[in-house]
Order: sequence, then structure tokens, then C-alpha cells
Amino acid sequence: MGHRSDRFKIRATDAAEAKRVNREFKNKERDRRDVRMAAMVKAGSLPYTPDVMSWLSQKLDKRSSKITDADIKTLLAS
Repeated sequence: MGHRSDRFKIRATDAAEAKRVNREFKNKERDRRDVRMAAMVKAGSLPYTPDVMSWLSQKLDKRSSKITDADIKTLLAS
């Protein structure tokens, strides 16, 4: 039974290391996505595609159906 708990400890250690290593890549990808989505928002107007609306919803902390042009302007101004 002791080898089973060791296996879980190793797996947890590996998962923690993967999180630490992948954090850098994920942060870079989030930054690239922010730039790409902001450009799409500037180029278009409501209604946007679902992926842009999802991004706006996350950034504004609002449901996508409740997002207005004024909210978008304040987001782009900051």
C-alpha cells in the first residue's frame, strides 16, 4: 500500500511543476489574445462574434447580453 501513496505524491509533484512551467506560456497567450480581441472590438461594433463577446464578458465582468457600447468604450479607454 505504501507504493500507491508514493505514486500519488509523485503525480502531485509533477502536476505542480507543470503548472509552474506552463504559467509563462499561458500568460503570454493571454496577452496575445487581449491584443487580438481589442483590435477586433475596435474594428467592429455590436453584435460581435461569440468569442469576442465572451472575452468582453470576462473583461467587463458582465453577462454578454448586458454589455453596451458605453461599457466597451470605457474598456478600450483604460
